[in-house]
Amino acid sequence: MNTKNELNNQARRNFIGKIAGVTGLALAPGFVLHQVANAKAPEDAVTNKVRWGILINTNKCATGCNDCVSACEKENAWGSASDNESHSAKEQKAQWIRKVTLTDKQTGYVNSLPLMCQHCETAPCVDVCPTGASMKREDGIVLVDKHICIGCRYCMMACPYKARSFIHEELKNQSVNAPRGLGTVESCTMCVHRIDNDGTPACVEACSSAMTFGDLNDASSKISIELKQNGGEQIRADLGLNTGVRYQGI
Repeated sequence: MNTKNELNNQARRNFIGKIAGVTGLALAPGFVLHQVANAKAPEDAVTNKVRWGILINTNKCATGCNDCVSACEKENAWGSASDNESHSAKEQKAQWIRKVTLTDKQTGYVNSLPLMCQHCETAPCVDVCPTGASMKREDGIVLVDKHICIGCRYCMMACPYKARSFIHEELKNQSVNAPRGLGTVESCTMCVHRIDNDGTPACVEACSSAMTFGDLNDASSKISIELKQNGGEQIRADLGLNTGVRYQGI
């Protein structure tokens, strides 16, 4: 019975994959997913021994500062830092990372923080995806496989952080580090291409005073030490998603 179910599931995935070919999936010629194009050697394979995370100190995040957003746009060729996309409406613009302003109604205290994909351990976007395009790597990074994304946008509806965008129109001049496609969903990748080359996400590099990147599973890492000494909160911790992005000062 299990074998029959597996065959049925595979047949369904194959069928949905064929549908994608006629519904506007359009990765630029020569573009393939970074994980596939630059597959690691077995000894360097991604494992769950590592859990990548970002800690953001909102007390050091200035209202009106968009350095982290600009760095992400430049690194991944989206938004105002690129000339590769046009939109019929402002609501169609991509938002891999955005600045959010929070105001305490009782005290009037204003807080500013960057919001992006939270790279959940139990990711709602992965749970609802019918094709497996929304996926979580063993090291906790949540990604979208543009080759099998059919643009159903279930993941966008499931994400409690509104962290995903849909590509409505044709793109040009894409970055080889961040392949994008008409009719697909996209979001923050934590600059996986940098991490896989022992680098740091562009947003963290641009704002190292407020943002810390590292291995949450390594007790000796800078991010783990900071969390142990000064704490850190999850946005909507009540959902039990165990996010890879944590905040101080909220």
